[in-house]
Amino acid sequence: MADPSSYRPKPGDIPDCPGVYRFRDEHRRVIYVGKAKSLRQRLANYFQDLANLHPRTRSMVTTAASVEWTVVSTEVEALQLEYSWIKEFDPRFNVKYRDDKSYPYLAVTMNEEFPRVQVMRGHKKKGVRYFGPYGHAWAIRDTVDLLLRVFPVRTCSAGVFKNAARTGRPCLLGYIGKCSAPCVGRVSAEEHRELAEDFSDFMAGRTGTYLRRLEKQMTEAAEEMEYERAARLRDDIEALKKAMEKNAVVLADATDADLVAVAEDELEAAVQIFHVRGGRVRGQRGWVTDKVEDVTTGALVEHALQQLYGEESGDAVPKEVLVPALPDPLEPVQEWLAKRRGSNVSLRIPQRGDKKALMETVQRNAQQGLVLHKTRRASDLTTRSRALEEIAEALDLDSAPLRIECYDISHLQGDDVVASMVVFEDGLQRKSEYRRFQIKGRAGDTRLWHGEGQDDVRSMHEVITRRFKRYLAEKERTGEWADGEDVPVDGSPDGLPDGAPDGPVGALVEDDGRPKRFAYPPQLVVVDGGQPQVAAAQRALDELGIDDIAVCGLAKRLEEIWLPGEDDPVVLPRSSEGLYLLQRVRDEAHRFAITYQRTRRAKRFRSGPLDEVPGLGETRKQALIKHFGSVKRLRSATIDQICGVPGIGRKTAETIAAALAQAAPAAPAVNTATGEIMEDVEVAPPATTAGDAETPVPTSVPDDRRGQET
Repeated sequence: MADPSSYRPKPGDIPDCPGVYRFRDEHRRVIYVGKAKSLRQRLANYFQDLANLHPRTRSMVTTAASVEWTVVSTEVEALQLEYSWIKEFDPRFNVKYRDDKSYPYLAVTMNEEFPRVQVMRGHKKKGVRYFGPYGHAWAIRDTVDLLLRVFPVRTCSAGVFKNAARTGRPCLLGYIGKCSAPCVGRVSAEEHRELAEDFSDFMAGRTGTYLRRLEKQMTEAAEEMEYERAARLRDDIEALKKAMEKNAVVLADATDADLVAVAEDELEAAVQIFHVRGGRVRGQRGWVTDKVEDVTTGALVEHALQQLYGEESGDAVPKEVLVPALPDPLEPVQEWLAKRRGSNVSLRIPQRGDKKALMETVQRNAQQGLVLHKTRRASDLTTRSRALEEIAEALDLDSAPLRIECYDISHLQGDDVVASMVVFEDGLQRKSEYRRFQIKGRAGDTRLWHGEGQDDVRSMHEVITRRFKRYLAEKERTGEWADGEDVPVDGSPDGLPDGAPDGPVGALVEDDGRPKRFAYPPQLVVVDGGQPQVAAAQRALDELGIDDIAVCGLAKRLEEIWLPGEDDPVVLPRSSEGLYLLQRVRDEAHRFAITYQRTRRAKRFRSGPLDEVPGLGETRKQALIKHFGSVKRLRSATIDQICGVPGIGRKTAETIAAALAQAAPAAPAVNTATGEIMEDVEVAPPATTAGDAETPVPTSVPDDRRGQET
């Protein structure tokens, strides 16, 4: 625990102007980001008597080891910079709202030649119009199914669309009238885009004009005695009205607004958002956060608005935002929202009428969301805490292991040897900290060192050594060694993940507060294996001079826990929460390792002589194979013939010819049924994409190799 006075800046050094400040811990991680109208006044509040601080603020300033700040010209710039840094550094003491799920949106891909209607989740893409979010994907599909009768827009994938265009036959939706079938030319691209525009306008709330137009067309058809057309228009109108009934009118004046409500207690806060478009609720979402800092309701609203609109622009930011409490100060937030929208945005508290009644409904939803979250989390927190306490007691640790790292080795009969490192913090997966290794061995290759069997012990020793060499190198680089203390390793960057460049440590990481590879030590290292693997891991730590990290191994056979130097294992009851957590950690490390090993093996199996040509990408490789039909014909082609392939210049053609001349020709194809050698058969390999090269092979293995993959 740090003393805040040890890093307190002199009052005269802090500028009295707007800015953003960052607190860092002893590992240089950013743990808190804040903004202030006056940096001098705000920072002075943190360096007072600890007894006068809120418990969470006291915890933050005692965890921190330094503070720094950046001066900006206006409060709006401070708000923007604060949001950017919170998103970049993910500081542990800031308010961060967590979605309990990824909400689905109804999306119209207006950036394509033939726009497509589909369900989308995740980050929003440029050129795509989004509607929602919805609580369930099936709600979107029900709405789309009703609207396709009136707006027969394409909903098929790119593969289905291309196949229909190739065969000249539309899919089932084209036959039943729920798709205009642009794939076979029933409508032009312009006509199909107009349908997509009408669909988007209807979903955006502009329903009255379209319904009146359909009703007028139905009346005209009936007067002209075109009864079949009139009946079809009547059914279209009924379908649209049925779709509109799914979203009841809540605001009679066709308002576009977002309503934000907050329910909170001493520890947590829940936010509920209703998206109202055209007077109807078009979407709903909810967030929950831990109150790791002492904040008011207005500050919670400000953080919610940052998360809600930080990546939005244009019409995605409504004209009106209704909240239960206003941020202080209000003007910078309003100005920031106006910049995101491109016009004025009203941020206010509803006082009366329908809007206040709807806000009360949103508030009740927020309260229910907080109650539900607490009900779910109570057992979860209790279970995880008990599990960590059981592990600490069983392994005789001084405290609960809040960060656990687990390592596993994977290979197939000695080939493609890899290792995985998975991280659990507070009993939960920390996937951003996962790492994977290629085992180099003595010769620098990815095979085991000798042919006498599988040597997981040496592989484990190598992985632990590489990982903690990197940790010590980071520790040395950040100046954490005491004066006169011996540095156990040099600054060489060992243990780098795949794809990391060679060079000094300073060239690999930046002093920007973001999580760095291998920078933070665990309290417990778990290895997948028994006594030999545990001994190898402990020996690696001893060789590096590390004596404050506990090591254990979990053997698969009897789920025994092995400790270094102990002849007998620790056996936890099968019902133990601690054992269950260790099993989860071990199984996750095994899954991560074997997935990586299979990916590497699949890439090796799919590799060919063209993969060795420098600078030749996947697109040009496919163009060569398509042009010549096979690698054999390409090998026999002249340089001028190779230059005839689009995108291939003479220099590249010469490189290709030289590489193919050096590569050994592939073995002739053999008919396995007759034994006949089919030397003259030329079959082009199936087309692949860049993404296919990273796809793991199926999890099943031949019978004669089962049990050999570890």
